[in-house]
Order: sequence, then C-alpha cells, then structure tokens
Amino acid sequence: MAHPLNSAIEMAMQAAEKADEFKDLPGAGKPLEFLSNPKDSVMDRILKENHAKPLAVQLKSKLADLRGALKAEQDEAAPKALMERIAEDQLKLDLELEALRKYG
Repeated sequence: MAHPLNSAIEMAMQAAEKADEFKDLPGAGKPLEFLSNPKDSVMDRILKENHAKPLAVQLKSKLADLRGALKAEQDEAAPKALMERIAEDQLKLDLELEALRKYG
C-alpha cells in the first residue's frame, strides 16, 4: 500500500527538478554513502532494528563484566577460572579486531 503523501511528494520533487533546485546540491552526481555498498546498509539496518551489537562490542562488554567480577571475587579458587575466561574472550576479541582491520 502506497503512502497517501507519495503523489504530493512526487509532484513537489518534479516541480523542484524543473526549476533546477537540485542542480547545485553538495554531493550532486555522487552515490549516497549509505547506498554505496548495499550489502552493508542492509546488514546495518537489520542490526539496528534488532538492537544487535557487533561481536567486538559484545566481547568488550563481556570482558569488562568479567574483569569487574574478578576484582570483586572473594573466593581464592574462582579467580583462576575467571582469568581463563578473560584470556579466551580477549583472544576472541583480538582475532575479531584483526579480521575487521584486514577484511572489514
């Protein structure tokens, strides 16, 4: 179903185009940035609509939580397990950031 204002918008755009109002706009003749790579724009939109975060952001948040838990830990046996999880997640984050630098 078309939006009720589509025809009015189209008419206004045609009138402006006839009057050369679009002639000297900044960036005229250049592709729109968000459309220059449609694959990325679609993925960005899907992530945004679902309130999803990139893996690197998730890992940084998880690492901050684990480090906070490590500082607050009172049990002498628990820090070893927490440090192992921190090391694993730090490695995952480092690999993700390296992949983004190389291929992103």
